[in-house]
Amino acid sequence: MSTSFSNYAGTESKSDAFHYSQAVKVGNVIKTSGQGGWDSEGNVASDPKRQVELAFDNVEKALQAADKSLSWKNVYAVRSYHTNIDETADFVIENFRRVMPDRRPVFTCVEISKLGIEGMVVEIEVEALAE
Repeated sequence: MSTSFSNYAGTESKSDAFHYSQAVKVGNVIKTSGQGGWDSEGNVASDPKRQVELAFDNVEKALQAADKSLSWKNVYAVRSYHTNIDETADFVIENFRRVMPDRRPVFTCVEISKLGIEGMVVEIEVEALAE
């Protein structure tokens, strides 16, 4: 079974600094690292709603770095980590409805005290199947 590791444009410095990849593809299963609400320059948005939107965009970038044919339609599992679940969980659910209107993945939603990058309030990781 083949394995490949991928990053998308703008995340190379994080990959080098922390020695990890944004996505891994093992056979037809793709797993992403936690994606935060950063822009293409790596700046974390200050607005929690915008962070969630960017995290969803970054999930798709990570999926497509592993396999250009992938999108949210291939996602079957989601884990989200929140520094204040009351502030951001509803934004995550809104974005589920936006990117997967006809799908309902399995979902774990956890509140934690701190995320890996200063200023982050949400981090989202997914698992997907390539068809």
